[in-house]
Amino acid sequence: MAIEKRLKPAEFAEKKLVEAILDLTYQPGSALPAERDLARLLGVTRPTVREVLQRLSKEGWLTIQHGKATRVNDYMEKGGLGILHSLARHSRHLSSDMISHLLEVRAAMFPDIARKAAASRPREILQYLKQSSTLPDQPLEYARYDRGLQLLMVKMTQNPVFKMILNDFAPLYAILGERYFFSTESRKASLAYYKDLILALEQKNMDVKPIVEKIMIKAQEIWKDIR
Repeated sequence: MAIEKRLKPAEFAEKKLVEAILDLTYQPGSALPAERDLARLLGVTRPTVREVLQRLSKEGWLTIQHGKATRVNDYMEKGGLGILHSLARHSRHLSSDMISHLLEVRAAMFPDIARKAAASRPREILQYLKQSSTLPDQPLEYARYDRGLQLLMVKMTQNPVFKMILNDFAPLYAILGERYFFSTESRKASLAYYKDLILALEQKNMDVKPIVEKIMIKAQEIWKDIR
């Protein structure tokens, strides 16, 4: 509650409405309460509710029709990148299945990102990887380090679109990373992954895609065990 009180009224109202959609308080196809009632329920003004509804409509969460009730969309069918960003920001309310879907998308994308990065700037990546030898055996430290490696690889591709997509996953990773690395198996697997990358780059093998594919598949298996 202390965190929520620091949110601006529009941020608070958006957070509560998206959470209510995700937890099926307002199911796909259902009508939202009238603006006046929503304002009372959320403890904000009607102009604030109107602003939030318009924003959520543009992202694909809602359909607004003049003179009719605002309805909840089936965001899984009609959603786009705006929905993805919102889902990541509200990751505490995501189902385990949705998190698995997001990890699957990352597994499909990141091996090619890593291959491109290694071919472009292997020295910088190798320098970062060697820091893993002194990595404290703590979940939070592993989460920070692994996130840093992903950001570095994306940066080294020099493709800003990759960075934008990865940014959409940032809130999700911030919450789930430490939970994932709480597993001893996940830390062990990642440490072996870093060593494999170091060996490949030292041997001038820039095709690291198979190495990254292997850890991505392993990460999905570990997550299934965790959940």
